[in-house]
Amino acid sequence: MHFRTRLRRLALTSIALVTAAAALPPATAGADDGSRDRHPSSGRLSALIRYTEYGVPHIVAKDYANLGFGTGWAQAADQVCTLADGFVTVRGERSRHFGPDAAPDGSLSSAARNLSSDLYFAGVRKAGTVEKLLATPAPAGPSRQIEESMRGWAAGYNAWIAQNRVTDPACAGADWVRPVTPLDVARRGFAVSVLGGQGRAVDGITAATPPGSAPVAEADPGRTARAARELFAADGADMGSNAVAFSGKTTASGRGLLLGNPHYPWQGGRRFWQSQQTIPGELNVSGASLLGTTIVGIGFNEKVAWSHTVATGVTLNLHELELDPADPTAYLVDGKPERMTQRTVSVPVKGGPPVTRTQWWTRYGPVVSGLGATLPLPWSATTAYALNDPNAANLRGSDTALGFAKARSTRDIHSTLRRVQGLPWVNTVAADSAGHSFFSQAQVLPRITDELAGRCSTPLGKVTYPASGVAVLDGSRADCGLGSDKDAVQPGIFGPARMPVLKDAPYAENSNDSAWLTNADRPLTGYERVFGTVATPRSLRTRGAVEDVSAMARGGRLTVGDLQRQQFANRAPAGDLAAADAAKACTALAAERPDLGLEEACEALGRWDRTVNTDSAGALLFDRFWRRLVASVPPAQLWKVPFSAADPVRTPHTLNTAAPGFASALTGAVSELRAAGIALDAPLGRHQFAVRDGERLPLHGGTESLGIWNKIEPVWDAAGGGYTGVSTGSSHIQAVGWDGGRCPVARTLLTYAQSSNPSSPHYSDQTRLYSGERWVTSRFCEKDILGSPALRVERVRER
Repeated sequence: MHFRTRLRRLALTSIALVTAAAALPPATAGADDGSRDRHPSSGRLSALIRYTEYGVPHIVAKDYANLGFGTGWAQAADQVCTLADGFVTVRGERSRHFGPDAAPDGSLSSAARNLSSDLYFAGVRKAGTVEKLLATPAPAGPSRQIEESMRGWAAGYNAWIAQNRVTDPACAGADWVRPVTPLDVARRGFAVSVLGGQGRAVDGITAATPPGSAPVAEADPGRTARAARELFAADGADMGSNAVAFSGKTTASGRGLLLGNPHYPWQGGRRFWQSQQTIPGELNVSGASLLGTTIVGIGFNEKVAWSHTVATGVTLNLHELELDPADPTAYLVDGKPERMTQRTVSVPVKGGPPVTRTQWWTRYGPVVSGLGATLPLPWSATTAYALNDPNAANLRGSDTALGFAKARSTRDIHSTLRRVQGLPWVNTVAADSAGHSFFSQAQVLPRITDELAGRCSTPLGKVTYPASGVAVLDGSRADCGLGSDKDAVQPGIFGPARMPVLKDAPYAENSNDSAWLTNADRPLTGYERVFGTVATPRSLRTRGAVEDVSAMARGGRLTVGDLQRQQFANRAPAGDLAAADAAKACTALAAERPDLGLEEACEALGRWDRTVNTDSAGALLFDRFWRRLVASVPPAQLWKVPFSAADPVRTPHTLNTAAPGFASALTGAVSELRAAGIALDAPLGRHQFAVRDGERLPLHGGTESLGIWNKIEPVWDAAGGGYTGVSTGSSHIQAVGWDGGRCPVARTLLTYAQSSNPSSPHYSDQTRLYSGERWVTSRFCEKDILGSPALRVERVRER
C-alpha cells in the first residue's frame, strides 16, 4: 500500500506541476538602465524544483523570468559562496573585502592580484560597457528571453539569500554575500565572454602607463613570438576538452551519439552545475551551466546533444601605435593625431585609502603593457600597443545556448551558430536522433585574414602571427582596420561562411587542437591562420583520441556503453609510444651505472600496463619521468622519427633516449619518489587522490602531456603523499544517444559534484562515483523524474 500511495502522490505531483506552471504570474519587463544596479528585482516570481539523485534539480516554470528565478535559487543553494565571490569580482570590490594583494581564483580574468582585477572591472562599470550591450537590439545584443532569464536569476538568488541561512564556512556571515541585480548577472556573462581577450590582459590594461623621461626598450620580436606561441598553445592552456560525435552510420541504432568531456576547473567560479530546465511547450533541456549563467550551456534534449571544446582561434589582436612625438598619449592615424581616452577609476582598499589609476583607451581598444608576465609590450616614447577584443561587444553567449536548447537537429545547431554568432572561445560538437554528426569552429574572432596580416603586420607582427596567430597590425594606417563580412552580426569579426564546419562524418572529434583533423579522413583546410594551424604536429591527446574514435567508428554498432568505456579507458598514448624504449634505455643505464640503483625503476617501467587506472602500477613513475623529460627536451629532439603531415596521427614516434636530458629526467623522477617515500611500482590511486570528508578518494586519469582522454591536472605535494587534489580536468561528462524511444539515453557525471559546501550531501557524492568509474543515469522524461527514489519537490517563490 505504501508503494502504491507513493506512486499516486508522485502522479498527483506531476499533474499539480503543470497546473501550477500555468498559474504562475506573468513576467514583467525589467529596466535596461543603470537603475538595475540600485534596485534588485522585486517581481513575484516562483518555480517548481524536483530534485533527483545526486542533487540534480529539474526546474519547471511558466516563462523565462520564472525559469531564471528557479535556476538562480537552485544555484545559490549549492554554490552561494562561489557565486558571491564572483559578484564581488565583477563589482570591482575584491580589494575592499579581501585586500589588494591577494589573488583572485582566476575564473573571471587572468588578474594576478585583486587590485588589478578591481581596477579593470571598475573601468567596465564606469564606461557602462555592459549597459550599452544590453541596450543593443537583438541579434547583435541579447534577446528579451535572455534578459528576462537574467532578471529572474537575480531574483532567485536574492530570494534564496533572504530565506535561508548560509552554512558554507567559506562565506557564512560574510558581509560580501548580498543581493545582486540583473546587471550584475550580465556583467558576469561579459567577464566570461572576454576571458580570451581583455580578460587575458587585465594586468596589462591596468598597468599601462605613459613613459617617463627614462628610455624604454622596444619589444623584442623573437622573444615576443616565443612567448605568444607558449601563451596561446593548446597544450599549455588551463582549460581544455574532448568531444566526439558519431553519425548513425557507425551506431547500432542508426542514430547519433555524443561523448562530451570538458576539462574545466574543479574549484572556483568556472565550475559547471547540473540541471534540467523546462518551460512547458517552450523548452526542455538537460545538462550543465557555468555558475552564474542562466541557461544550460552543454547538454541535450529529446532530439539533439552537444558539447564544446576550447578552440584554437585567437580571440584578440594588437594594433601597434605610432605615437605623436609631442605627446605619448596621442597616436597617429594616416598622419593625423588622435588623443587617447582616459578612464580614471578609484577602488576601495581594505585597511587603506582608495587607489586611483588611469587606463588609456584608443579607437582599437585599451593600451596594454603586456599579455601576462611573460609577454611584455612596452609603452615607449614612440610606440604603444592597443588590444582589440571583439568579444567585448558580444553578450550573445546565452542566446547561443538557448538556441541549442531549443534545437531539434544538428541543422538547428548550425542555424543558431550562423544566426547568433555568440561563442567566444569554443568549438561545437553535436549529434542528433536522426543520425547526423556535426562540428563547427564558430567563434567570435577578430577579422584577421592572412591577406590583411601580410599587408599590415608590423615587423613584430610578421613574427608573432605565423608563430601563434596573434596579429600585430599597423595602427597608423586606417586601411589596416579589420573591415566587415556581410554575414557577420557585428563589425570586425568573421561571418559564419568563413568558419570551419564538418557535417555527417562517421566521427567528428576535437581535443583542443585546430579543426584540421576533426576527422582524419576528411581534413578541414582553407581557414585563416587566426583560426588555427593546418598540417602541423598534433598533441598526444589529439593523436590518441583520433586513434580511439576512428577505430570505434570502423568497428561500428556503437552504443552509449561504448562511449562510457572510451571515457574511462585511461590509455596513455605517451606510454604506448615511449615506455618500452624508456625501460630498455633504463636497463642499459642501470648496467652502466649500478650506483644509481635504477633496477627497480626499470622493472616498474617495463611492467607498467600503459594505463592510468587507479591500480596501474608504475604509472606514477612514468608520469613524473615524462613531465621532466618534455620540460627539458625540445620537441624536435624528443623523437627519432619526425612529424609528417602525410601521417599526422602516428608521427612523430620512437623515443630518442640519447637526447640530453633523458638520463637526468629518469634519475630525477626516481629520486623524487624515493624521497617522498613512494614506492616506484605503487598503484597510481594510492598517490593520486582527492580528499573529501577526510577520506582519500583514489583518482584515475592523467596530465595533458601523457595524451589521456580522461585528462586531469593533479596538484603535486610530495609531503602530502603525491597528487593531493585536482586543479582542472574532466568535469561535466555526458554520454548521450537515442534508441527510438521518447527519451534520450544519457549517462552523466559531474566529477566534483554539485556543491562546494562541505556540509552538503552533494559535496562529494559524484566525486565518489568518478573515483569508482560509475555514472549517473539521467532522468529526462517525466516518468523517470517521478520514479526517482530520491525525489524531493520544492516550491520556491519570492516573498
